[in-house]
Amino acid sequence: MKAKIMGAGSYTPSKKVSNAMLEKMMDTNDEWIRTRTGIKTRHISEGENTSVLCGKAALDILEKAGISAKEIDFIIVATMTPDGLSPSTACLVQDYIGANPVMAFDVNAACSGFIYALSIAEKLIQSGSFNYGLVLGGEVMSKIIDWQDRSTAVLFGDGAGGVLLGASETESSFLGEDIHSDGSRGESLTAGSRFVSNFQIENEMKDSYLQMDGRSIFDFAIRSVPESIRTVIASSNSTLEEIDCIVAHQANYRILKAIAKKLKIPVEKFATNIAEYGNTSAASIPILLDELLTNGDLILGSKKKIVLTGFGGGLTWGSMLIQL
Repeated sequence: MKAKIMGAGSYTPSKKVSNAMLEKMMDTNDEWIRTRTGIKTRHISEGENTSVLCGKAALDILEKAGISAKEIDFIIVATMTPDGLSPSTACLVQDYIGANPVMAFDVNAACSGFIYALSIAEKLIQSGSFNYGLVLGGEVMSKIIDWQDRSTAVLFGDGAGGVLLGASETESSFLGEDIHSDGSRGESLTAGSRFVSNFQIENEMKDSYLQMDGRSIFDFAIRSVPESIRTVIASSNSTLEEIDCIVAHQANYRILKAIAKKLKIPVEKFATNIAEYGNTSAASIPILLDELLTNGDLILGSKKKIVLTGFGGGLTWGSMLIQL
């Protein structure tokens, strides 16, 4: 069997936090944030946890695709901000949408999580054992941010998005992939770290807030992402000129400009919505993809070639070439 993207959807909390609002909380200003990140505002949860955001995104996907939750055969959620260590966010989504007791599990590859989850889902559909699968990326980044740390607090937002994959005997949406990790550089971005502490050993809890070496992440992204994009295109016997759009993780507009420069293509080739959402980690690619489809900038069945590319904590990075 072949795996085909049958639909997309998303959900973001209604509360918007502008740069001007952050000026009242910390030593920063709108111009500084916009010129260095491209971000103007972000959506912040007022109590909805990751499973709820993902559940609402899943219902949006199903409604648009005209598929019942009872027809879903598996659910994968990419997140670095789960509701808890157990149960998995995917299991909570399964209950939230009223799906049958199907296989449901989480994937944590930080900002690359949606790419990782989509790759896994494609293989599950290819096995011939599943007809429909939901692949979701969702984050409540606001709950792991130190809101006094202006180096990270201005960057992130909350939201969820995803796609519906279906089995097809004739058509595949997936033309190639290039996915990697490098744990030796993992300390460049950490969150929720815990030391071993039990009746035999005592350790102080490590700072659980997200901590990031911005310069290291920037250097990593502009070196690894262009190479990954070139690799996945070449491995699929395609050319960069044939690519209609690049849907990249929305980390920082300056990073996207640097990647475009490395690839020697106009930055306009990259779709963007970071100005309105900020960095939503694993949710950024599916939220943007759904927005493009909803607005008619991309159309399912058009046969356009799209590169999806993510990069982030782990360190992890990966690209997929898809055909709509």
